[in-house]
Amino acid sequence: MAHPAACLFDLDGLLLDTEPLHAQAWRDAARSFGTVLDPLQLLALRGRRRLDCADQVLAWIRDAGHPCDSREALLAVRQPIAEQLLVQAPAMAGAERLVRSCHGLGVPMALATSSSRAAVELKAAPHRWLEQIATRVHGDDPELAAGKPAKGTVRLSAVYAGAEVAISVSDDGAGLDAVRIRAKAEEAGLTTPDAKLTDQELRNAVYTGTWLTSAKSIFSKS
Repeated sequence: MAHPAACLFDLDGLLLDTEPLHAQAWRDAARSFGTVLDPLQLLALRGRRRLDCADQVLAWIRDAGHPCDSREALLAVRQPIAEQLLVQAPAMAGAERLVRSCHGLGVPMALATSSSRAAVELKAAPHRWLEQIATRVHGDDPELAAGKPAKGTVRLSAVYAGAEVAISVSDDGAGLDAVRIRAKAEEAGLTTPDAKLTDQELRNAVYTGTWLTSAKSIFSKS
């Protein structure tokens, strides 16, 4: 059986069973301000960044006619509740085995999450196997201008190519900056100025195993 070229993981609800704990923390924090959040409201918070959730919960508290001075006041109540709960988050069934298997097979892995860097460190601390995913994108990375539910378009197409099916996936993002990739790859020692790689070859190389495992070096800020 062929191995995947790479694996991209979410954290909450995929690797760690944190969603019920996040919901409990928001519910308990809102109750401190006299507001009871219903299941649909709690569901609407799933997968969103902490500050975006705080703004939404603050709006619900005020809509219910209860006082809450600021987002910071809400977070001051919620944060210690969340910290106490999230360190107890168990792994999702099969998650540890999957990550360890990918690592053992040399499959490049990355983590993309709406959680902040500090929150990921807190939740992952009891789960040392998550250290095998070294390349990570966090919800508070400065390169991210906005969190969910920002909208985008992903296009998936499939055509016959002889006896095989060719699948194409594209999005409406800015694409890969070949100039920056070249500069960062040279800085990381993955290529040299005299390698004579074309822009397309550089873009393709990003998806190879060696380059994927070094993606943090390639795309980190100068």
